[in-house]
Amino acid sequence: MRAPGVAVLAFDGISPFHLAVPSLVWGPEAPTGDLEPWPITVAAPEPGRLRTTAGYAIDVTAGLDALDTADIVVVPWWSHPESPAPSAVSAALRAAHERGALVVGLCLGVFVVADAGILDGRAATTHWRWADTFRRRFPLVRLQPEELYVDEGDVVTGAGATAGIDTCLHLLAGRAGQAAANRVARRIVAAPHRPGGQAQFIELPVPVPDEDPLTAVLAWIQSRLDSPHSIDELAARAHMSRSTFTRAFRARTGTTVHHWLVAQRLARARHLLETTTLGIDTIATRSGFGTPARLREHFATALGTTPTRYRTEFPAGPPERRRIST
Repeated sequence: MRAPGVAVLAFDGISPFHLAVPSLVWGPEAPTGDLEPWPITVAAPEPGRLRTTAGYAIDVTAGLDALDTADIVVVPWWSHPESPAPSAVSAALRAAHERGALVVGLCLGVFVVADAGILDGRAATTHWRWADTFRRRFPLVRLQPEELYVDEGDVVTGAGATAGIDTCLHLLAGRAGQAAANRVARRIVAAPHRPGGQAQFIELPVPVPDEDPLTAVLAWIQSRLDSPHSIDELAARAHMSRSTFTRAFRARTGTTVHHWLVAQRLARARHLLETTTLGIDTIATRSGFGTPARLREHFATALGTTPTRYRTEFPAGPPERRRIST
């Protein structure tokens, strides 16, 4: 199967970092023999030279017609969150979405996607700093500013800055498998799996691991995902009361102990399904779900599939022989 074609929409005054994120995760930066790069075209409402926030200009030769054939359309940035996007851009996004393209809004680019009406009645996220502005402009959208990314199937939104990397890794995992996303994350030195529900920002800077009991507990859990864990046990290991531990855990991860554990165990199960020929019983045990029935239940809830079907779609094999499919 061919790799999906991607169109990334750029505007005058674009942030080079945001513009580069899709290519960083999906594009030709991948080392030879890793994964087949996704073809990426940068397009602009009016092709030509665009200014950037970094003080230099870029030349964009493609126009909005690049959205006509793209499998994925990404809007990574918008410099005017108080103002509507150009009507031609909204029309092009609606047309792409209606013919079946996946539309992705990152950071303030979510405002542009919302201007096209694609998010009406749906959940979405954007940069937390502009949450009030977004709610005022788009009351029909269920904004979830605490989320890193929100996947609605045919439209995906990501929060600010580095959350765009999380969003693109999430989409890569959905099409090429978790192991492929993990390899790319390792290449770009990024976290391989941050659930969409993880908080956009941490209340306090992350302390040095040796001096931070919560960091040590998180690492300890990840090395023992196949074992049961109670909040009381984990709180005692962190030398905290149960209530203090649960508050600190949510502040650090943006979610509960239970939901974090399920996300980590799903990631472990997906990795084992993709990279080994272990039986489903063994994978259920090693990932901490205990029984195949519980593993299937969580796969159905989180991924809408079964472990067996997932393994068929992402079979084990040498990384250089894996191809990205749509």
